[in-house]
Amino acid sequence: MKVRVVYFARYREALGRDGEQLEGDFKVVDDVRQALLEQGGDYLLLAEQNLMCACNQDLCKLDEPVREGDEVAFFPPVTGG
Repeated sequence: MKVRVVYFARYREALGRDGEQLEGDFKVVDDVRQALLEQGGDYLLLAEQNLMCACNQDLCKLDEPVREGDEVAFFPPVTGG
């Protein structure tokens, strides 16, 4: 299955790209994240415990199901003051 992965904020800066296509056997958003983590290097930023994610532009949790052609986005936790 192919999904589009999109990165925001410091994830985009660290990875030097705003997104990419990823192919694999994904059931949930965390499967996508795990596939990226396996690449090592700057992708290890995605191991942050409080990272936020979205599927097809709707905020979700890591256990959100994914389907062929979905857009999965990762962004760091937002803090405010």
